[in-house]
Amino acid sequence: MDEGPVVETPSWKRKLKKIISRLRPSGQNASELRLRRRQAMLQKLQRHLPLIKILLFVVGYAWMVAIPFPDLGRGTYIDENALQPAQVTTYWNWGEVHSADRYLDELEKLRAANASSEERANFVKAEFQNLGIPAATQKYRFAVGDTNLTGNNAYAISSSPRTSGNEAMVISASWIRRHDQGVEEELNLRGVATVLALAKYLKGYSLWAKDLVFVVSDGYLDGMQAWLNSYHGEIQTNLDADELPHTSGVIWNALAIDYACHSFSHLGIFHEGVNGRLPNQDLINSFERISRYTGGVPVVMYDHIQEFAALSWLPKVIRNNALVQTYAVRARNVARHIGYQAPGRPSGIHGLFQPYRIDAFTIYAVCAQGPHGFHALGKTIESTLRTMNNLLERLHASFFFYILTDSLHFNKIGSYLPSVILISVSMMFHGLDIWVSAGWRFVQPSPSEKPQDAHWARRQRPVLAVLAIMAATHILGAMLFVSLTSRYAFANYQVMVINPMHVP
Repeated sequence: MDEGPVVETPSWKRKLKKIISRLRPSGQNASELRLRRRQAMLQKLQRHLPLIKILLFVVGYAWMVAIPFPDLGRGTYIDENALQPAQVTTYWNWGEVHSADRYLDELEKLRAANASSEERANFVKAEFQNLGIPAATQKYRFAVGDTNLTGNNAYAISSSPRTSGNEAMVISASWIRRHDQGVEEELNLRGVATVLALAKYLKGYSLWAKDLVFVVSDGYLDGMQAWLNSYHGEIQTNLDADELPHTSGVIWNALAIDYACHSFSHLGIFHEGVNGRLPNQDLINSFERISRYTGGVPVVMYDHIQEFAALSWLPKVIRNNALVQTYAVRARNVARHIGYQAPGRPSGIHGLFQPYRIDAFTIYAVCAQGPHGFHALGKTIESTLRTMNNLLERLHASFFFYILTDSLHFNKIGSYLPSVILISVSMMFHGLDIWVSAGWRFVQPSPSEKPQDAHWARRQRPVLAVLAIMAATHILGAMLFVSLTSRYAFANYQVMVINPMHVP
């Protein structure tokens, strides 16, 4: 009787079995084989370690350079269905623009009269009260070395007719517009006028499910820092601020308006907060779509609308290439983003909200000879506030770690973090290599010995010397820190949250 055809084992199974047998040897010498194999692998790794370190460094930095490329990111989208951006009919119209112009005229009179901080705050408070909104002012004083930085904030709270006031939204503007170090400061008069006009307009509608808090802060960052500290009942050792007579509920979202020039062509987004915190991406994505479809205003990152000057040295053929231009714009945005996040400084007054788990960003009007003004800005802000009003819970569905390469594209954390990891692994390998090398020395054979007698011998690592250097550097750093933060040095030092450039 035939036993039937013999079934041949597939080739892939034979190869897999061979690999497993090499990785897991069996028999009497299995342990010895594993030790020899491990030793051979370590020797091979050590022999090729310089090449591996260089390769990891090159790939890591190449990945960093590739972050602005379009293929590495993806388009922005809305995660939270409740937001429904640009889905409402806005009612802000030319009558509200006229109100904003009248407020602007009064603010310009205050500027021309060189009004004091207290006079400005009292004017804003009076305008809020004329609208029937409870308002108050707040005096504050920051102790900066031997000098005091003082100011006066004004704010008002329009209670929601639909809820008990457990939640709130903030619409704010600082007296001085946002600026980077070394840049001449400007007054944010149109931003303040917009807040006043919005207060007059928005209080007339009963659709709000959250309280509306209007804040006009003094200075640049100092006024908002004082107001937020008092609102949340926090104590800052160098701050003496009045308590707030009017408070509302938990602030979920905040908008900061920065509009200093006559007209603008684009609206910019500044979103970096203290210590690198970022708002939920859904808030920014919603604003971008609202500005584009409701306000008819294009959105850019920061204030970047001019051609990138760094490309001027390139030949015209390369400079005019669409891919090169796209990469240059995105690379500039990434560099600006890292420039704010690396030192942990906020890119505007919105950044002071984020330590309190408040999603906030600054709407920045990019100065130009038209075509937009109060009309487009008001429609955009109204629709954005109504989108925020739809929220039933805090924003959580979208990203908190991201890089916006432009207003329509972003890189999530999994797209840019591997570059840092690869460089860190290379540095770790280099450190381990130094540690291992420090514990061995190569002993050359004596003249009476054979060349084969050369060998490696253990030696004591200089741990104490290294610890002494580390201790000395830490002590030196502590001394420098104490000297720089002393009251004598602090008087001439511009801290991150308090900007001494203050208009009295």
